Amino acid sequence: MSVTPFKDLPLADRTRAWNGAAAEKRVRRWVEAQDAPNGKYREAHVWYDQEKKDEFTGYKLLIADVIDGELTVVPRGVMAAAAVMQGSRGGVNLPAADITRARNHLAKYYKKMGDDAPWEAR
Repeated sequence: MSVTPFKDLPLADRTRAWNGAAAEKRVRRWVEAQDAPNGKYREAHVWYDQEKKDEFTGYKLLIADVIDGELTVVPRGVMAAAAVMQGSRGGVNLPAADITRARNHLAKYYKKMGDDAPWEAR
């Protein structure tokens, strides 16, 4: 199991709508991963299962979309992933050792947005 390394991808405008299903399709097409995931596909997610890295179901917490031909993190995608980390939509089943690392990954994008992650809010 593994948290994707932080890549400091460009950040979309905060008001940009988030549609995870549509973003997933665009990311697959852009990274040329129609049949199986690849390293570029991994960069759009916060977490993946190393034992299932060749299966799309092994990836969780999509936060990026393809905007103007570039893989870009969408603030509302980060917020949706953070909400899932806190139990929204049934939560996410990650190994205990990866939860803090996944939250840290998301928190870096919150800082880039000028905010604190929900679990850091004072």
